[in-house]
Amino acid sequence: MGGRILPRAPCDSGGAALTSLSNMNIARPAQAAPGPEKNALSLISRLLRPTPPRETLDPLYRAIVAAGRDPAWYRAGVPDTIDGRFDMIAALTALVLLRLEIEDEGRRASLLTELFVADMDSSLREIGIGDYVVGKHVGRMMGALGGRLTALREAGDAQALAAAVERNIFRGAAPSPQALAFVAARLDALRTKLAAMPLDLLLAGTLPGHG
Repeated sequence: MGGRILPRAPCDSGGAALTSLSNMNIARPAQAAPGPEKNALSLISRLLRPTPPRETLDPLYRAIVAAGRDPAWYRAGVPDTIDGRFDMIAALTALVLLRLEIEDEGRRASLLTELFVADMDSSLREIGIGDYVVGKHVGRMMGALGGRLTALREAGDAQALAAAVERNIFRGAAPSPQALAFVAARLDALRTKLAAMPLDLLLAGTLPGHG
């Protein structure tokens, strides 16, 4: 897999689920909801849709790792450490999962999460973490990804995004205003560009600015 970026002691960012890919929309008027026949047909269509093999998400995951290792992040002030690289890759993975969530691509989101976890597991073993504790470390990293996913989903404006970046990437270590502004603005721009990018281009392994 990607870049072997596991932290020595990953933070536990909460136990939030890694994906929340629901079709419910409480903002939709009840009278506008589709009838039971349409719902049933939609459910059958989703169930019969073939599941893509996990390997089809390899180009996308590799692009995420490459973007997370972009030296520009670290020149700006993100710690160039195993922890820092993990934090960037987890944040970018979360942004891509949110993009897949918009498309109701729950199956691909699950496969991308599996690739992230497999990479973390392999990296832990490479740096000497034994079998008896590797599962605990992987669980903590899944929690970290889930925490970032929740934080970025809820960060609807620039101020909220900056707060999420400070908490999840700088881990509350009081970055310089310039560093915080750079990382938050770049992630916000990436989020906007991801929303406009055609899904097939994203799945082929192209990220905005990293294609």
